[in-house]
Amino acid sequence: MTDYRAPLDDMRFVMKQVAGLDYINGLPGYEDAAPDLVDAVLEEAGKLAGEVIAPLNHSGDREGSVFENGVVRTPRGFREAYHAYQEGGWNALPFDPDYGGQGLPWLVANAVQEMWNAANMSFALCPLLNQGAVELLQSHGSPEQKEVYLAKMISGEWTGTMNLTEPQAGTDVGAARTRAEPNGDHYLISGQKIYITYGEHDFAENVVHMVLARTPDAPAGTRGISLFIVPKFLPSEDGGPGPRNDLRCVSIEHKLGIKASPTCVMAYGDSGGAIGYLVGEENRGMEYMFTMMNNARLSVGIQGVAIAERSYQQALAYARQRVQGRAFGPAGGGAVPIIEHQDVKRMLLTMKAYTEAARALAYYTAAAIDIAHADPDAELRRRTETEVVDLLIPVVKAWCTDIGCEVASLGVQVHGGMGFIEETGAAQHFRDARITPIYEGTNGVQALDLIGRKILRLDGAPARAFSARVRDDLAAIHSAEGEAFKPMAESLMHCADTFDRATDWLLDANRADPREAAAGASPYLRLLGTLAGGWLLAKSALAAARARAGANGSAEFLDGKIATARFYMTNLLPLAEAAASASIHGSRAVVDVEEAAL
Repeated sequence: MTDYRAPLDDMRFVMKQVAGLDYINGLPGYEDAAPDLVDAVLEEAGKLAGEVIAPLNHSGDREGSVFENGVVRTPRGFREAYHAYQEGGWNALPFDPDYGGQGLPWLVANAVQEMWNAANMSFALCPLLNQGAVELLQSHGSPEQKEVYLAKMISGEWTGTMNLTEPQAGTDVGAARTRAEPNGDHYLISGQKIYITYGEHDFAENVVHMVLARTPDAPAGTRGISLFIVPKFLPSEDGGPGPRNDLRCVSIEHKLGIKASPTCVMAYGDSGGAIGYLVGEENRGMEYMFTMMNNARLSVGIQGVAIAERSYQQALAYARQRVQGRAFGPAGGGAVPIIEHQDVKRMLLTMKAYTEAARALAYYTAAAIDIAHADPDAELRRRTETEVVDLLIPVVKAWCTDIGCEVASLGVQVHGGMGFIEETGAAQHFRDARITPIYEGTNGVQALDLIGRKILRLDGAPARAFSARVRDDLAAIHSAEGEAFKPMAESLMHCADTFDRATDWLLDANRADPREAAAGASPYLRLLGTLAGGWLLAKSALAAARARAGANGSAEFLDGKIATARFYMTNLLPLAEAAASASIHGSRAVVDVEEAAL
């Protein structure tokens, strides 16, 4: 298996030239995120990811987590790696300094998160869920709850989980049956939750579960869901873990991938009821949980970027050293590395272009979160929240994870027969990637969320605003020096027109038959993701051209940015037209098919 090396040059370039780090570190509260500090953070994270966490990826996959006598044991080396992660203060990056956080922008935290996931996705899932739980408590917890839990969770001494799913309640969270009975200053929780990532483990001294449950007289459906803090060990008066709560891990799942991450079945209240503490008000649990879910959805999108990067690195290294066949063309000669074969080069360029486009989209969205949180301009905060963050979160989650799967599959293909052999590691990346379009809301659910809550509810306004953002950059791209830029601008203009046409269709289809709009949701999301990725790669290429003209940076690196954008525009952006056609012309064919014909 190829070693992982964090793509620091690309990360820095995207953060500065596409996501606007120089603007972010000028916002109130983010002044410490100076370029030198950010560079140091990225360098040190890259070392931990590459030297400590990545070497455990393949062995962790082979060993898996083990469940024995009610205890989960993670693979050899994982616990020690987590302690190195925790002691380095890595869990604290984006959080409130009043509780031990470092107060850095989410843009920086998510770039670092990419490294953990590329190094070892199974390992990174524990910090990922804890990060979301911390943001939830920061946003909705009481002062007393923050005092008890935040410092411990921000430090990583305690970890957090998300408990939504039940055997009969997956996407339909409103079907949840877990009960919460009032009992003085707390509630007694009883029920079962499934698919709980790191619900039990040996990393930390306490696990703090965020549990959705229903109080006795709650309304039906999601309107009657409340949110509770249910710790594995009840906090003692001195702030440490106290008595064991009435909850246990029943079993862990045996999975296609992410085998080192324990996916737990959790039972609450076998002996009378697990003590839980209400977050906020009764019957507002889904509202609060969306804070954690949105955090996790962006993080899962980052996982798509990460697994794509890891797969690309491995495929590129293999293609450079694997000698097979003669080059096609008049030159002739002996056997050559497969990277000289044009189809292999095409696959590698596809992997590279998709990975860089997905990274740009994820980082751009993370930067928008920082602006929506901290910009002093209230109107800019509002517009950024609705026109960028809300619109793009489902796209980052769905499009970037679809990309991760496609790139990992191409990684197997570049290896040929050796990609189908577990020892190379390419197969593991493919297996690990496959969960990302499923958890934290399937990509089909993300598409419905995009069209329903983000576009149709607002009569298409966020989609129009996004299209306008793309068009605002086209003149500068069109007039840039270099033969690649005018065609880029023209391709993007055509794609933006196509997106606007698809948005018009979506609004009309929903008025005529909402089923048709729903049938067209997934290709519509694919269209938006493809457009967004192309736009951001063009911005990246424009920045590279300007840096190249000023002799500001490595010519090879900057030329690579332009070449990658050119490949995307000519080979991948045209797929947006197919996605639009599938929405506009293909949705009726979905609606009209009877179940008996399937």
